[in-house]
Amino acid sequence: MGPEHSDSNVLLFLPDDVFAIVSRFLSPRDVCNLCLCCKGLNALVASEKLWLTQCDLLGIVPHKDLVEWRKGVSSYKALCRFLMSVQPLIGIWVHQNPELGNVVYVMPGFVSVVGCRIIPQELGPLGIEEGPILWASVFEVISDFDGSMMFFLHGRDKGVNYVYPGSVNPIDKSCNVLLLEVEPGGCKSVSALLQSKSFVHHSAGVGSSSRKVCRSNSDVSSSQRAVGNGEGMVSFGKLAFSDRRKLLEVTTSQVRQRVPDKVVGPLFPRLRDDDENFQKDLVLLWERRSLLSQLYKLGSGRIDDYKTSSQEAVGPMQLELGEVRASLESSRSNSNPLPEEDGHAQSIKRKSLRGYVWNGIKQILGRSNSMNGSHSISKKTMSSGEIRHARLQEFLRSSDTIRLTLKALTVKLSSYRAWPNMHDSRFALYKFPLRVPRDDQEYAGLWGGTFGWPPGKPSEDKPGKALFFLLLSYEECQGQQLLIATKILEGNHYVVHPNGSAMFIVNINDPSSETFPWGTDADSVPVNIKHAFMGEGIASGYGFRYPGSKPGSLFVFQNGILAFIWKESRVVLTLQRLNLQELLKKGERVPSLPPVTNFSYLTKSYSNVFAGFPSSSYSLSSPRNGQYY
Repeated sequence: MGPEHSDSNVLLFLPDDVFAIVSRFLSPRDVCNLCLCCKGLNALVASEKLWLTQCDLLGIVPHKDLVEWRKGVSSYKALCRFLMSVQPLIGIWVHQNPELGNVVYVMPGFVSVVGCRIIPQELGPLGIEEGPILWASVFEVISDFDGSMMFFLHGRDKGVNYVYPGSVNPIDKSCNVLLLEVEPGGCKSVSALLQSKSFVHHSAGVGSSSRKVCRSNSDVSSSQRAVGNGEGMVSFGKLAFSDRRKLLEVTTSQVRQRVPDKVVGPLFPRLRDDDENFQKDLVLLWERRSLLSQLYKLGSGRIDDYKTSSQEAVGPMQLELGEVRASLESSRSNSNPLPEEDGHAQSIKRKSLRGYVWNGIKQILGRSNSMNGSHSISKKTMSSGEIRHARLQEFLRSSDTIRLTLKALTVKLSSYRAWPNMHDSRFALYKFPLRVPRDDQEYAGLWGGTFGWPPGKPSEDKPGKALFFLLLSYEECQGQQLLIATKILEGNHYVVHPNGSAMFIVNINDPSSETFPWGTDADSVPVNIKHAFMGEGIASGYGFRYPGSKPGSLFVFQNGILAFIWKESRVVLTLQRLNLQELLKKGERVPSLPPVTNFSYLTKSYSNVFAGFPSSSYSLSSPRNGQYY
């Protein structure tokens, strides 16, 4: 290199390949900052090789898949933008209800990330690795051509599969709560578009909600927001429990899009070791993504008609509040669910306010005028019902449209033995921190297994065994290192142990002198014990919510299998480490629940609400045959 190249401009003379290697020590933010230095660096940073390296460093998608994903976006930079945005969503999300387990695993799809719910189920004779794991889709976030995010909630109503388009708010890097909400679609305030009194009365008997953390108007006092003085916007989270539930139900019923036949297909490709089927999946995934992208942008239930209907269709995220009022008036006059809509009826801006029941609106307008004139009334003089009415009206007054929204936020949560304390009234999923194994915590991570020995072997009187998912984590207590096995999924027909309870707690610093009671495994191969530790396993206690414990031992086999044995009863729980992404790619897809409950099931339940019958009697088709969207 000549002396003229040895100054601060040396980066400009590096080949793309070399600069891509150098960029491995930079973050995407650092790379973007280089663009601001000079025109030469701005051109250099535009290199596709550099941004491919940045995508690879994120570690979300294998290199071969990145090359395939690139075909669906404008550049590797756009792809990196999308991957960085959705990276915090990857992982395991849970909820307290139902007690059998509510586990949603967010994983890479195809130029997308997909939320998959693991169904509580029994394990067949093929075991975990060979037997198909049952799962249902919850939502997906797809990358647009420029790397922006398109959100689709999944659901099923009256035997028909739907997608529910919405927006995605900026995702916190350290997010631990995932929320489904409704938010205003614009800044225009339309005071005439108020919610009718029938909505308030109707929604009083409905229970469920979501958490809203819109902080743009945090400088406005709560008393001002309560009386609706027009100077600040009431957030969705400030609305009453039943109002939030009803808003979600009405919004999803209006923005839903029936899944066209052409969109039916897999959400992610199979494993690459099955190359023929992998390539077939890619063809289906490309077609599905293209059509979903059109559907998202056009907001029409019929893709075939997009050229003629684009003039009158509204974006799928935008729903006129007049439509909300019409639905609520309809629900007041009869208790039947909203009628099914054909393809044309699903365009959400085809009715004018002239067709609505004006008498009901006049009643609420009278109530609204009286409330708007009561700004001087303090919060203390208002009843809880009046505050609720004012908040709802102010929320609806803040814009002429509303939309479905996915929010990923960081919220301060307490926990007990790694299980987060959750809000029962929030339509939310909570991220469960998945510990990465390391030298001093080698057993940390996700494990799955069944009761009984040999592992997974069925008996004549019980053809299947309940599948358990446990998250193993470490905790320091009085100078001792404890290994805690937290239950997040239980495959029994009726729950035996509370969700989030510790199935066993082991003291890693306390070796066990107990001997393993069996000499061979299912294949008659002699067992080889590597370690054994003393601990306690869950047992009957003071009712369901407060289980007790009894002594036992954890045995570690040379092949990586774990087995906890209760000393008194000799009951054994065997576990193996799981790779959920691989299991789901080999699994079988089952129908989803209705959209709102599909995202977060809030009703207290002790049975399997995600499947009406035991998994052994499922008559399901593979997700590749097109039965489910």
